[in-house]
Amino acid sequence: MAGTVIIPWYATGLRADAFERELEPIAAAALRYGATSYAIYRSRDDRYKFQQLARFEHHLQWDRYWAGPEMTRFRIEHSSWYQVPVVYGWWDRTAGGEILTETTRPAGNGLHGNGHAPNGGGGARDIVEG
Repeated sequence: MAGTVIIPWYATGLRADAFERELEPIAAAALRYGATSYAIYRSRDDRYKFQQLARFEHHLQWDRYWAGPEMTRFRIEHSSWYQVPVVYGWWDRTAGGEILTETTRPAGNGLHGNGHAPNGGGGARDIVEG
């Protein structure tokens, strides 16, 4: 069953900016282990506080990512950059929604990979140029 893993990180003194730079590529590595999305959030109130999120279809994919060589190396090499313990959790989404605006629409030409516009049309007038 799909779920989102939330990993709370708390950077140690004067390392928050460097920690943020190092966290981005390791968070993106989750995609190689089957994650369908990932995100990193940094608190505006406490700049040392981070939340890493990754959505997986199967818990085993998460286990492989967390125990994989990239994440293991990250935790070892940066062990003094964050507070321990790191207590992650597997979360189920119970509600959600979003409003897409011109600035948040996905990049692309508006087609769905099949040459047809989102409304199901197929004529030239239905093609959206992006």
